[in-house]
Amino acid sequence: MTRPFILGLTGSIGMGKSAVAQMLRALGVPVFDADATVHRLQAAGSPLLAQIEAAFPGTTGAAGLDRQALGAQVFGDPAALARLEAIMHPAVAAARQAFLIEHGGEPLIVFDIPLLYEKGHAAGLDAVAVVSAPAEMQRTRVLARPGMTEAKFAQILALQVPDAEKRARADHVIDTGVTLAETESAVAALVAALRQRHAT
Repeated sequence: MTRPFILGLTGSIGMGKSAVAQMLRALGVPVFDADATVHRLQAAGSPLLAQIEAAFPGTTGAAGLDRQALGAQVFGDPAALARLEAIMHPAVAAARQAFLIEHGGEPLIVFDIPLLYEKGHAAGLDAVAVVSAPAEMQRTRVLARPGMTEAKFAQILALQVPDAEKRARADHVIDTGVTLAETESAVAALVAALRQRHAT
């Protein structure tokens, strides 16, 4: 039995990656959402909460993880971040493996990984698609988000691989700086091409 073609989906903040992931789902492509998985693993009732609490006292409660409390302990502290990732990464990897098994009969599946290049998650993927838009459009989208400031935006960008480098490293670039219909058409064409490649 052949396994699915695995496409990694990534893109910097405000580039429209979530919108593209929705388009892929609408086309019947199973999409593994790394961010949503992390949120689920940090929610009330998750077996990981005890480990997180042991490593970062005072960051969990009846409602699950207190993101602000954890952020205060982890932000700007590489050693603390590494401790957190040592708890989270194996659990996310296990969830991704289960997703792969569940959708093993599909021609194409997508791993939606925001920090794919930043965290070196390209291993095991057959190709990577980067969602991109002009910098000015990205800036407008991000600054329209509640609670976002110029300083916060600059901080986030500093932690991300530059868009130009992502585009250069990607196998496919999905442009969201055009009309929604044009992006949908490009996504549909990519899906058709990858399903065809899997079939042959």
